[in-house]
Amino acid sequence: MTYPETVKYLESFINYEKTTAYRYKESLGLTRIKEFLTLLGNPQDDLKCIHVAGTKGKGSICAFIAYILKEAGFKVGLYTSPHLLDFRERIRILNPLSDKRQALSEFEGIIPKAALKAIVERLRPKIEKYGRSSPYGPLTFFEAYTALALVYFKEKKVDFAVLETGLGGRLDATNVVNALVSVITPISYDHMDKLGHTLKKIAKEKAGIIKTKKSIAISAPQEKEAREVIRARCKAFDVKLYEVNKYKKLKLRLLGRHQLINAAVAISAVKALNGYGIRVGVDSLMRGLYNTLWPGRCEVISRNPLVVLDGAQNVASVKALKEAIRKNFSAAGGSAFGEKYKKMILVLGISNDKDIKGICSELYDLADKVILTKANSLRAADPKILAGYFNGKERYITDGVGPAKNLSRRLAERGDLILVTGSLFVVGEFKYGRRQFN
Repeated sequence: MTYPETVKYLESFINYEKTTAYRYKESLGLTRIKEFLTLLGNPQDDLKCIHVAGTKGKGSICAFIAYILKEAGFKVGLYTSPHLLDFRERIRILNPLSDKRQALSEFEGIIPKAALKAIVERLRPKIEKYGRSSPYGPLTFFEAYTALALVYFKEKKVDFAVLETGLGGRLDATNVVNALVSVITPISYDHMDKLGHTLKKIAKEKAGIIKTKKSIAISAPQEKEAREVIRARCKAFDVKLYEVNKYKKLKLRLLGRHQLINAAVAISAVKALNGYGIRVGVDSLMRGLYNTLWPGRCEVISRNPLVVLDGAQNVASVKALKEAIRKNFSAAGGSAFGEKYKKMILVLGISNDKDIKGICSELYDLADKVILTKANSLRAADPKILAGYFNGKERYITDGVGPAKNLSRRLAERGDLILVTGSLFVVGEFKYGRRQFN
């Protein structure tokens, strides 16, 4: 099997990230992956896991935790989703022994093509045998890839595995692990057609990762309804809960006040390891936070013109983005990036299962010119529909992110800011070009 054949094989799986046309139900739960992992000898049982669920900041918090533990001398597996360009980004190992050039890479420790090919070749017979014999049907892409990650982390003998849920938590394929620390990031309204239309219902799904008795849970600041669900879940499973309510000014490369909250949650998660006799010094905490790289999150990729990328895809994240723009890119905010921008050129593409109206309403007043576009994804909303929410603005419509990128640069004048947001899919294509697995 060549590497291109490996990619083609992985692309052949049912992939719910490509579409929203499915029901979120118990049959999408953990039975398949649990059975398959049993065939593999349950690699997850040999891993010390930190498991992260929530609506906002999951990936950033996972990255902060992983980089802190790396700075403390630990070898750390990091499993996140979605990816910006290459699906291998989802599986990484941060190693304190990495050379400096590798450590400076924005996707440090990404699984090598040869390693991924070898694991797929080895597991493919078992995957296909299970698919033929299981009454629950074949594995999905996310289930298979989660299994690959767990096998890889076990074989590489990582000291910790930091895992981000894909969707929800309770029925997510990552919820096969028994975590030392379960982390709930800020919960807000997203994936409501799948998780429910109230914070209480959404929080119930997210808090489903809290299930290991006598373990530890960390919660970011939450609305009252979500906070009550998390507290009740911890009480039911005899889990010690620490709620993060305060955060200090920290030296970060990642921009935005919301990243200070994310960093505080990550610090609490690492400190929770004290309960297992694992202590991380202050110097490691601070170095880890500062060294954390997490592309596509309020990321400046160009200064002339000024181009900012952010994968905000729900109303709460867009509000945090607006605050970051005001603080970091205006004279009034004491910006380190120069004087206040003259005009905002917004490049916007949104998946069709998101709160399109809410996101567009939040961004309306920020933008002077708007380019509505779509990622190369079946989930992408029609840019003509998005345009309807920007009446009165100077609007442009493109049928792809590449044309939107070219148009934004043509429209930009000296002192303007190009903001690309609404979807990590759009951000990934704007920065790198065509993504894998659209």
